[in-house]
Amino acid sequence: MEMKKEQTYSSKLLLKLTTTVTVLSLLVMPSMSVYAETTKRSNTSVAQINHFGAAAIASKPKLAAPRVSSKSVKVGSRSIAVQTVHVPRGYVPVAAFGKGKYGAAASLNEMMRNHRAVAGINATFFEAYNGAPEPWGTVIINGRIEHVGNHGTTIGFRKDGSALMDTLRIKLRGTVTNEKTAREQGWYAYFVNRTPAKNSSSAVMFTPMRGSHLGFAYGNAVTVRNGQVTSVTSGQNVPIPKDGYVLVYTGKEKKMAERFKKGDKVTLAFEYTNKDGQAIDWQDIQTAVGAGPRLVKDGRVALQPTAEGFQQDKILTLSATRSGIGIMPDGSIMLATTGSATMKQWAEVWKQLGAKQAMNLDGGASTGLYANNKVITSPGRLLSNVLLFKQPK
Repeated sequence: MEMKKEQTYSSKLLLKLTTTVTVLSLLVMPSMSVYAETTKRSNTSVAQINHFGAAAIASKPKLAAPRVSSKSVKVGSRSIAVQTVHVPRGYVPVAAFGKGKYGAAASLNEMMRNHRAVAGINATFFEAYNGAPEPWGTVIINGRIEHVGNHGTTIGFRKDGSALMDTLRIKLRGTVTNEKTAREQGWYAYFVNRTPAKNSSSAVMFTPMRGSHLGFAYGNAVTVRNGQVTSVTSGQNVPIPKDGYVLVYTGKEKKMAERFKKGDKVTLAFEYTNKDGQAIDWQDIQTAVGAGPRLVKDGRVALQPTAEGFQQDKILTLSATRSGIGIMPDGSIMLATTGSATMKQWAEVWKQLGAKQAMNLDGGASTGLYANNKVITSPGRLLSNVLLFKQPK
């Protein structure tokens, strides 16, 4: 009997333990299932992220390399040899000075390699014989006006890379408000960063691109930082603030500086028109270089050099080495050079190349063309400035 009771008790105890384990298993297993499902989903998500990430990278369009060509273009009885570089849309246009500084010069190859350019060409005219190699034409870098030429034709590029071409003329205007009396007066300047002739009358704005100082010690200088006059001096090589600019007035314009007093508030505005005084929308231009004359407009020869302000024989009548830039019908850019052509012939060449818009650039010994890590046309001197194209970031 005792053995039977003991077996019955053992059986009941075993049943109780089995029931407890079963209940615990039921409690634990759902959690394990949730963990397993979560892990499965997590792994699936990672796989999806990896898949779509790879797909996104794979789907990013790769820009075609600039295409280099040598052409012979028939103009009248002449066959004109032309070197061209076709730059597809998508590359980033950049205007650059030699050594990265206004008034300095460097080789074409050096500037292209320093900027890791895929293509480029010499840009605006500059002082190549007397004094510092300062540009003559308009130059806009990173949306900032770094030189105003106000003659010829300018090509400009918006943030999206689209290009436009016009006879850009820029006016600098502003107001100065007296700190004590609140009297407001207007002021103006008509050049940017151009060194004024010592005995001339001029009104020039100097930006940090000019360098740490003006580089000369004559005229009346007004220093402006963060919209406020910090000093008014005469006959000094004043520093150019990184957060402002300096206005210099010489000759008959000196009296303009008398409107400014230390502490006065100053505003600055730019007005954009064409050569006929009509307003044009260039406020959002990020990169621009001015030279000229215009060669092609809307697919037709449109050569009017004297109307754009050119008087030199090498522009009007003579044959010379040429550089040029064109906007093609699809919005891409073409760069080109030739060893010898009159401006009329050069315009006809661009029409036959199929350009929708085209303009002349600085030529002669400055003529230089670069693409795909190679100098295509080698300049005969160091260059003050270039227009280049880079891979987008």
